[in-house]
Amino acid sequence: MTPAVPVLPSSLRDAAIAARGFMPTDEGDALWDAAVEAATAVPGLPMLEVGSYCGKSTVWLGAAAPATDTILFALDHHRGSEENQAGWEHHDADLVDPEIGRMDTLPTFRRTIFDAGLEGTVVALVGDSPTLGRHWTTPLGFLFIDGGHGHDPAHRDYELWTPHVAPGGTLAIHDVFPNPDDGGRPPYEIYLRALDDGFTERRAVGSLRVLTAPA
Repeated sequence: MTPAVPVLPSSLRDAAIAARGFMPTDEGDALWDAAVEAATAVPGLPMLEVGSYCGKSTVWLGAAAPATDTILFALDHHRGSEENQAGWEHHDADLVDPEIGRMDTLPTFRRTIFDAGLEGTVVALVGDSPTLGRHWTTPLGFLFIDGGHGHDPAHRDYELWTPHVAPGGTLAIHDVFPNPDDGGRPPYEIYLRALDDGFTERRAVGSLRVLTAPA
């Protein structure tokens, strides 16, 4: 008998939609679909998200973890990307720790995951991507890159983390805009690198690209 395809619980979808962040709902739903597909293609391997911010996309991915008997590692230093800093478009002053004057999204992230009931399957990795990436050795069934969107952070995340995606696993990249008038170039650049490296695109929803790792 063919196993039933998991269905995203409406309560978790509602929690993801309500959470603070920048993930459009159709792209979040596509993340869920991609994570479930990855767990079917390469079962037993964990998922990893690079760039969690306040946990919006983490809820969509975290919801897929218990449904597919795996876990999600959510990696973020929680000091905000360049575009989240004071004076930039996506800055939220209420996310600044008043005692040190720096961004701190970790408390909001933890509350988001707690409220969604996902603390058992979402493991927060609090640190910078280069440090963790240099020491990571575990194969991944699913990798979502949504960290810093500057040239160096985006390309560094691609170089550090994509080698860990298992053959047949999934790579998802957010904020991919082919038209430079629509958004920054680095996510689009690493998407092109992925195609050159043998990843094949299987879905595009808004600015989200979902690719399959070469066998």
